[in-house]
Amino acid sequence: MSKKEMYEQKTEELLLPIIEENEFELVDVEYVKEGGNWYLRAYIDKPGGITVDDCEKVSRRLSDLLDEKDYIDGAYILEVSSPGLGRPLKKDKDFERSIGEEVEIRTFRPIHHQKEFTGILKAYDKEKIIIEMEEQEQMEFERSQIALIRLAFDFQ
Repeated sequence: MSKKEMYEQKTEELLLPIIEENEFELVDVEYVKEGGNWYLRAYIDKPGGITVDDCEKVSRRLSDLLDEKDYIDGAYILEVSSPGLGRPLKKDKDFERSIGEEVEIRTFRPIHHQKEFTGILKAYDKEKIIIEMEEQEQMEFERSQIALIRLAFDFQ
């Protein structure tokens, strides 16, 4: 397990009791480097959406626990936020909740001369994702082909 994965896993373990106590959902935890800074990000959600106050409450509690446990080497910036509209699907519960919803898929390499696909999520398992595109055409993707899958959103 890499340091990144260890930091994410330990942070998730610290977060879960806070999340459950507040009846929130933990969407994702990521530890990433951007522009020379390391960021530890927690994405949380709840029915009706997360507020700034919700994020602040979780951030304060998590920050105290992180200071106490002190398992992350070096400096980082802690962020707690909503996953936003373009929420990526990562875990089985994300896929389960999104069956029947429109999704966008980006692939690492072109398939039929394109890398972006939109359709209704029909099925998933550990190896593949199936969407239904226009005119009931189904398309199957190996998970290893997918760079990103997220809920589609339309600003009409």
